[in-house]
Amino acid sequence: MNAPRLSQLTTTAVGGPAEKVVEATTEAELVDAVSHADDAGERVLIVGGGSNILASDQPFAGTVVHVATRGITVTDEDGSADRDSETALVDVAAGEPWEDTVRETVQRGLAGLETLAGIPGTTGATPVQNVGAYGAEVSQCIVRVRVWDREARKELTFGFADLEFSYRDSLLKRSMTHGSPRYVVLSVTFRLRRQEQSMPVRYAQLAAALGVETGQSAPLATVRDTVLRLRASKGMVLDPEDRDTFSTGSFFTNPVVPEDELTDRIPADAPRYPVLDATGQEVPGAVKFSAAWLIDHAGFGKGFGLPGTRNELLDLDGGEVAGGRAALSGKHTLAMTNRGTASGEDVAAVASTVQRGVEQVFGVRLAPEPVLIGLSL
Repeated sequence: MNAPRLSQLTTTAVGGPAEKVVEATTEAELVDAVSHADDAGERVLIVGGGSNILASDQPFAGTVVHVATRGITVTDEDGSADRDSETALVDVAAGEPWEDTVRETVQRGLAGLETLAGIPGTTGATPVQNVGAYGAEVSQCIVRVRVWDREARKELTFGFADLEFSYRDSLLKRSMTHGSPRYVVLSVTFRLRRQEQSMPVRYAQLAAALGVETGQSAPLATVRDTVLRLRASKGMVLDPEDRDTFSTGSFFTNPVVPEDELTDRIPADAPRYPVLDATGQEVPGAVKFSAAWLIDHAGFGKGFGLPGTRNELLDLDGGEVAGGRAALSGKHTLAMTNRGTASGEDVAAVASTVQRGVEQVFGVRLAPEPVLIGLSL
């Protein structure tokens, strides 16, 4: 019998055979699967939606735990189902698909997550990476996260401050070892506002698409629908019929550069954005740049990696990088895509070529967003 492959569990559709795959549909099953593997001294890989993993096609020697828990509970601040308060607590199981969480909260008239629509993966993965889009980060709504501590062998609850959020980072992420977490997320609790209008729209492109000024609001459902349309236009919504969407989404984080380290290698017209802390307040002394802009202006156009593509600035033949099996998306230069027969190594080769090229041109080393399993750049 053929061993299940990680390619069947990841949105890039790459990854080799796994020694063992266990699906956990309840918290008890999740804790039991992880504990059993730990007791046996096995390597453990936690997989939710598989959107933040790029895995080698070599065999994975260990246990893959597929988190498939479900459940969304909405209560008042005191734990009751009363709807009179201005805010609500939304407790979500780790395996709940993130888009289902966003859709459910929008339909219930709860504001806070609407601009994060369309991000692939599960709810339990969102605090690990502190996912964000269109001027918002999930940390701005998180109250607490319940986890299983594999070292202490007990359940813990982390409050907002305990999670030490920063841009695309958290205590949960920093506790990982070779892609395996110390803290396995069981559920996430959000505090959202009961209102039919969105939170103020901070991102200029989204505001323009909505026909409002930056800082204004729009109906929740309209904001979610607009975000989904914008993401789809960039190939950032997985479509089984479109190989140009088989990716981890944004492969690189937007680089944050301390102001005292800025050089003239980054041109003055490069888009610059404020760096925000976990509460949405601006952090002084640092500037965030667009990774997509840097990639494009380092000569890597959309589709680089396909036969016939070139980076003229660096004199690189795209088709030679991975034989055309992996390439930048034809819709957005931040996505590394599997064109149909790519291996994890092929996708990593394209990403590594881009990373080296951007550093060569601008002196900025882009950091990968997905967890790399058996691979490095």
